[in-house]
Amino acid sequence: MTPPRGTETPLMQQYREIKAQHADAILFFRMGDFYEMFFDDAELAARELGLTLTSRNNGGAANVPLAGVPVKARDDYLRRLVERGHRVAICEQIEDPKVAKGVVRRAVVETVTPGAILAEEWLDGVQNNFLVAIHAGTPVGVAAIDLSTGEFILESADPDDLEAVLARYAPRELVVAESHPPPDAAAMVTPRPDGDFAPAAGAATLTDHFALATLDGLGIGDDDRAAVGAAGALLRYVGDLQPAGLPQLARPRVVRPGAAMPIDEMTRRNLELVEPLQPGAGTTLLDILDRTVTPMGGRLMRQWVLAPLRDRAGITTRYDAVDVVVEDARGRERLREALDGVRDVQRLAGRTAVGRGTPRDFAGLRDSLARLPDVLSALDGLGAREASTLLETVAEGYDLHQPLVDRLHATLVDRPPVALGQADAVRPGADAALDEARALRDGGKRFIAELQGRERERTGIPSLKVGFNRVFGYYIEVTKTHRDAVPEDYERRQTLTNAERYVTPELKDYESRVLGAEERALAREREIFDELAHDVRERLPALQHTAERLATLDVVASLADVAARLHCVRPTLVDDRTLHLTQCRHPVVEQMLPPGRFVPNDIRLDAAERVMLLTGPNMAGKSTILRQTGLAVLLAQMGAFVPATAATVGIVDRVFTRVGASDNLGRGQSTFLVEMAETSAILHGATDRSLVLLDEIGRGTATYDGVAIAWATTEHLHDQTGCKTIFATHYHELTQLTEELQHARNYNVAVREVGDDIVFLHRLEPGGADRSYGIHVAQLAGAPASVVARAREILALLESGHHVAGERLPPPPDPQQLALFTPQDHPIMDDLRNLDPNRMSPIEALQWLLEVKRRLERP
Repeated sequence: MTPPRGTETPLMQQYREIKAQHADAILFFRMGDFYEMFFDDAELAARELGLTLTSRNNGGAANVPLAGVPVKARDDYLRRLVERGHRVAICEQIEDPKVAKGVVRRAVVETVTPGAILAEEWLDGVQNNFLVAIHAGTPVGVAAIDLSTGEFILESADPDDLEAVLARYAPRELVVAESHPPPDAAAMVTPRPDGDFAPAAGAATLTDHFALATLDGLGIGDDDRAAVGAAGALLRYVGDLQPAGLPQLARPRVVRPGAAMPIDEMTRRNLELVEPLQPGAGTTLLDILDRTVTPMGGRLMRQWVLAPLRDRAGITTRYDAVDVVVEDARGRERLREALDGVRDVQRLAGRTAVGRGTPRDFAGLRDSLARLPDVLSALDGLGAREASTLLETVAEGYDLHQPLVDRLHATLVDRPPVALGQADAVRPGADAALDEARALRDGGKRFIAELQGRERERTGIPSLKVGFNRVFGYYIEVTKTHRDAVPEDYERRQTLTNAERYVTPELKDYESRVLGAEERALAREREIFDELAHDVRERLPALQHTAERLATLDVVASLADVAARLHCVRPTLVDDRTLHLTQCRHPVVEQMLPPGRFVPNDIRLDAAERVMLLTGPNMAGKSTILRQTGLAVLLAQMGAFVPATAATVGIVDRVFTRVGASDNLGRGQSTFLVEMAETSAILHGATDRSLVLLDEIGRGTATYDGVAIAWATTEHLHDQTGCKTIFATHYHELTQLTEELQHARNYNVAVREVGDDIVFLHRLEPGGADRSYGIHVAQLAGAPASVVARAREILALLESGHHVAGERLPPPPDPQQLALFTPQDHPIMDDLRNLDPNRMSPIEALQWLLEVKRRLERP
């Protein structure tokens, strides 16, 4: 499609040279008021954006496909392309067309990809937009950058934990070596040369970018070589995307192996940590915990939820801070009120520092920093603050940024426009040159009105008017009817159909002074904002530290507020396998029910009783007990208080949760295969320091197969792994395991029978359940009465060992006839006569009726 070089126009030659450097991106080629796309880019954009595809002459008879978008509408089209997974290179005119000799010089100033977005309206305020690079090996090196906040993280991980690590970052783009197959992820995958991932090259890139002699000052050691390789590759790639530089990038933070608990996808999904099981429907743990009032706090809360700690000292540090704020209710409210109104300092500082900030971004930064004294006052006013090293650290490193705040206040109007040129953004009196240009600009209307009045009076021409256009400048217009009254000093400038346009010496003089005053004023405003951007850039590391401190305070205050409102308790951390939760509640389910309806339960797991076999019918609450136990441990290790009256938690290395059933038809995996794959992952990954929560293992196959798998799984977790386990099951055969497994105990979720109905008590009790009550649940679900009756009959046949096909149970005796022959001296009648209902609680009455029913059913 591309003609030989010799026949191309100079413009298309320039386009082809730039496009060759960005072959993997759609090139937005600036031409005046439009971004044009050519060749394949034009055809792709026309399909994706619904643009009209035209053509452009490229020398001789050659025409090339052409599609364009207006510069003013760029962001909307750009966003649509990026959301569809495309990368777009923005090629701007870097030379003033008025002074250019030949083709205007152009260059790519930015490449936008899903992982490289700075525009506020494209970003989720409470979720990071990480771009992640992976260095394959053992350990795996991971580097993550959020260009919008400047966060830079290095991490080494076990290859088996890579999926969990990536889930924590939730990257929209992955950078991998060309020879390394990309991991299974929903993100855009960008291959880079293998040499970019070399640790030595990475170390050189990092030291050069941050102007360091060695990496020692960053806390990077020999064990971090893989992460350094990933960081170097990522930094080079991001540098290609942002050729103007990366001043917003903070020094990298190193996450040590084992510092954070890896949370695999099935546990994150089953416990609904940050996303509901059904997309768009349901409440998550993050929804309950996140009462933060700043975007930075919201992002940090999400990070804490997805990365519980395994270090006792780190967890205790967070407990101490939350404890101080919980105990001071008034101080907590003052702190939250002071933080409320602080905008996204991280992203505002980053955008303004790189010259991408709007006047309102600068005003948002100004107004946010202006609240810092109130936040410090609220922090200082917290009772017993000295009991928290975390709060003390925040206070000691607190910076009010007063010089920058003063400069922003002195420079900006109270409510700046969205963009420069829409209205005045700089305060009058802030800059003398700008004030002078504005005076000329704003005086034009007054001058024209005064001149028009004077000339009408002098000439006696009532229809005379003074006007302006871009071609001829200022003029005096006189209709041809009054042409004879025109004074001699009028100089003809333009002839119209019904009028003549003139200039005077006075008008020429004014034009020379005024023409361009508006352009000069706008140019000076841009210079002033460039100076402000420089000021922000100079203070950027300090601003980023301030944002981190504000986020920490926000998260601590939010967790304290939740702890106070939900009556949560500070856990006691221990180093053994103990997990004792007294009157534990599910933090999400409880909030979905009317007050007082949720039934709390005690959970006791320790070295002596580390395996709980949990039986009971559907709908009794087994899955809720599993989930609330897992959530309690995760809350405890992220540094939050636990919804219970007492909690003793032995720190675990992992929480594995397999609850519910699902398939993966896209990979050809049935529900049972998915269940077995997840179970296998648990059996291979769990250690004696893990907590394993299993629900209905083996239910997706034949009964005996399922029982065998469930039995063997439980034995393995008990004998080989030795971890804390809760196994919820309908297989009553598994209750026999307590006879041979020393550390296993049976528990059931209690129900009570009332006639043919059952009452779910949702209470955890020692001992195994004697039946599943599945037919009762079917009846509650609205199954036809005939189906329920036949199911009871079949169950009776099966339980008595009969062959079901062709068999029917004898009809039950007539209850009236039975009553005639019921012995009046039956022992139950004596019990009934001696019964005092007034002294029985409802539960005792139900228990008595259940015992009577059992006695009557005995042969």
